[in-house]
Amino acid sequence: MASVKEIYDMLAELAPVELAESWDNVGLLVDSGKSVTNVLVTLDITSAVVEEAAKRGCELIVSHHPVIFGGLKCISQNDVVFGLVQHGISAICMHTNLDAADGGVNDVLADLFGMKKRVAFADGCGRVGDVETITTHHLAEMAQQVLQTSVKFADAGKPIRKLAVISGAGGSMFEDAVAQGADCLLTGEANHHQALDAVRLGMSLIAATHQATEWPVVPVLAQKLQTAYPQLCVQCSSTDPDPFTYI
Repeated sequence: MASVKEIYDMLAELAPVELAESWDNVGLLVDSGKSVTNVLVTLDITSAVVEEAAKRGCELIVSHHPVIFGGLKCISQNDVVFGLVQHGISAICMHTNLDAADGGVNDVLADLFGMKKRVAFADGCGRVGDVETITTHHLAEMAQQVLQTSVKFADAGKPIRKLAVISGAGGSMFEDAVAQGADCLLTGEANHHQALDAVRLGMSLIAATHQATEWPVVPVLAQKLQTAYPQLCVQCSSTDPDPFTYI
């Protein structure tokens, strides 16, 4: 067994709370007070994930996205937090601090695309570095295969040698990537005007969905927990798919 506080302290060393954006809500957000024998690691804490954790006998869920984000003024039986408390399950959430942390979400994403000589940018959340020369079309195909997701891209028409990655909703940070001299920004979400402006400034843009650009950190985080606490049973959620269906 391990205490929730012990596990939280270990995770806080991996992704210090100080790295989180001021608007974020991270940390031990639900504390059931139970000792921990089983942990479920996930991207989002949904009602389905809570039920999965309860069936697996988990006393703790570790997630990327906060289960409490806006101002919480009341709780009903349909709320996810209610389900956590009802089942006696604690929740530790690491969001933008895990994005920015060494070995966190964006380093894992950068590893998948073979990024070398990387540095942090965009307030520490993104990573930019060298990759083997590739076209935007071929990099988009690579993202589709590696991340097993739907991909859309805007092609500035030049080879990619310097790649920037920002997981999740990183399209708004395209100007930061341009300032870093990136030939392409690979992110989860980007809108129409961000794509137009990125290409106008000479940078390609690839959007590979929010879920797919962040999910790769889940098994990595689970392995780190398992290594730190070999006595625990640490599992990745199997009920946390992308909320969108693509046709």
